[in-house]
Amino acid sequence: MRRLWIGSLAAAGILLAYGIGFDSARRTDASTSGSLREQDAPPASSVSSVKLRTERQSPTDLEIGGELRRVPRGASRYLTREDLLTLPQVTYTVTDDPNFTGPTEISGVPLEELTRALGAVPQEEMVVAICDDKYRANYPHDYVAAHHPLLVLTINGQPPSGWPKDSGGHGDDMGPYLVSHPAFTPSFKIFSHADEPQIPWGVVRIELRKQNAVFGAIAPRGNRAAAARVEAGYRIARQNCFRCHNMGREGGQKSGISWWVLSKRAVTSSRYFADYVRDPRAKNPVAQMPANSGYDDRTIEALTAYFQTFPPPDAASILIPPQKGKP
Repeated sequence: MRRLWIGSLAAAGILLAYGIGFDSARRTDASTSGSLREQDAPPASSVSSVKLRTERQSPTDLEIGGELRRVPRGASRYLTREDLLTLPQVTYTVTDDPNFTGPTEISGVPLEELTRALGAVPQEEMVVAICDDKYRANYPHDYVAAHHPLLVLTINGQPPSGWPKDSGGHGDDMGPYLVSHPAFTPSFKIFSHADEPQIPWGVVRIELRKQNAVFGAIAPRGNRAAAARVEAGYRIARQNCFRCHNMGREGGQKSGISWWVLSKRAVTSSRYFADYVRDPRAKNPVAQMPANSGYDDRTIEALTAYFQTFPPPDAASILIPPQKGKP
């Protein structure tokens, strides 16, 4: 499974996103999903740190960006695999990650440890994982606190060169990095939409961002913005659609279809919008996402109401802006 596809609204489809902190700085081992044995636990007050590099050392370096302390605004920095391996590591055997075809041992750095090492304040800043195909996964503080995602460095003890290919059967490499969980239990449900795991692979860049700035770009607008149904649609859309669809410089760019295009479709043809969310391939045989038939009428109505709050855009705002130095 390339990521976690939900539904679509264009040839590339419509994805529907929500997304941070691991609550202990521990080295752990697990033989079953969610079952941990503590090893070499450092004092709770210990905080790791890494020195960011100004130049890329290797194609497998992790690019770091966003709102970094003591780094010029807009500049990128880099961490090598060796740098990442100096941070506290955890190991799990996962059984419920659809990126893998069976029980799989993963080891890596909890996202909370990574944000601490980068000098972030978890309650204020969120992590955005950006992939080589411009897909994005968002990890706000409450998501990490609930699900404990980690940046995976090894799979079954192997570096990326020894990782399995994508479970979708396309033969794609899943490195240089991916994000997974020890186990995933949904922490909320909105109508028929349940909290979904954010499990991107092909991760090449990590950004530290202010949550309000990122999600504020797609906050509902107009005099219906505070309506309960609109708010429900907003929460669903920011966990899913925002992974592949952009609003200006925010959001994923995998689909090439902007937020404005989605909103226009919801305004001009709500029936088409609904049908596409539920079964994109029935409308477009080349759509990449499977049917989303589990969405009930209330969920579809909430999404439609939310996207209808956006005013008609000008032509320039529909285009994806260039982002120099970013994937």
